[in-house]
Amino acid sequence: MSIDTSSTSPEAAPAPPPGPAPADTRVPQGHKRLLTRRDRVTLAFMAGVPTVLHVALVWVTALASIALAFTTWDGIGFDSIKWVGLDNFKQLFTDNPQFWPAVEHNVIWFVVLILIPTPLGLFLAMQLDKKIRFSRVYQTAFFLPVVMSLAVTGFVWQLIYNPDTGLINSLIGANKPGHYIDWIGDPHLNLWAVLVAASWRHTGYMMILYLAGLKGVDPSLREASSLDGANEWQTFKNVIFPTLRPTNTVVLVVTIIEALRAFDLVFVFNKGAQGTELLSILITNNIIGESSRIGYGSAIAVVLLVISLAVIIPYLIATFRKERRA
Repeated sequence: MSIDTSSTSPEAAPAPPPGPAPADTRVPQGHKRLLTRRDRVTLAFMAGVPTVLHVALVWVTALASIALAFTTWDGIGFDSIKWVGLDNFKQLFTDNPQFWPAVEHNVIWFVVLILIPTPLGLFLAMQLDKKIRFSRVYQTAFFLPVVMSLAVTGFVWQLIYNPDTGLINSLIGANKPGHYIDWIGDPHLNLWAVLVAASWRHTGYMMILYLAGLKGVDPSLREASSLDGANEWQTFKNVIFPTLRPTNTVVLVVTIIEALRAFDLVFVFNKGAQGTELLSILITNNIIGESSRIGYGSAIAVVLLVISLAVIIPYLIATFRKERRA
């Protein structure tokens, strides 16, 4: 008896069906071009033009100012540029009677902004964070001075400080002949008058920054503090304020920058004369004035740049370290 093992052999395979072999249904996909030539031209134009403008108007001008700080130049022809080394800085620190008062006024500007409008902005943010009625209206009203141009703000406060028809003198009865209070012309008052206007604007700025920081506070922290029997002040001091540390860092840097770049309000008020000298005003007067001293004005600008970098660089280092850890 014989057994046919051809069907059970592992080496046996079914014969292919007669006819032509089936075609492979998979179509090889080639490399698809994500951007067409037109897209690349448009993208290069949209990214290239702002980059060129930024480099030309920011970096080139900054480097040119640093180079001109070591020269003397009246702005008429490049042939008149003469290298003087550190003479501009020596004259600035020793012979300019307006430099150190300007530095002092910038410091006063910072101290006032950090002590008055910053806590007031935090207080307003705390109140608006309670979701009171018409909070949107209040936010708009307090933030409106920040949206307004500083030049417009200066003109508005000029009307308020007007000795004859101004609001303040009218309220206190100092708008009569012999009783005028010259808020802008008096060198003992004008700096503080400008700082009131600057604080009015800065309060809204701080309010928005702190309000954004308060929105990021975990509500469970407040609930836990309330369950522990803490009152509102204790909750703010021990729970909320420590969580606002990143916001406080931003507020500090922003306030320092605002104090250093203060210009518009003072220039609109009295062009930085009679007790309102600032570093930015000295730069403008030396570069754009009748007797243009571009090299000397650039030296003042370099001093202002160094002071700014001394604040900005540590902030950037701390920020980058925080992102790297995250």
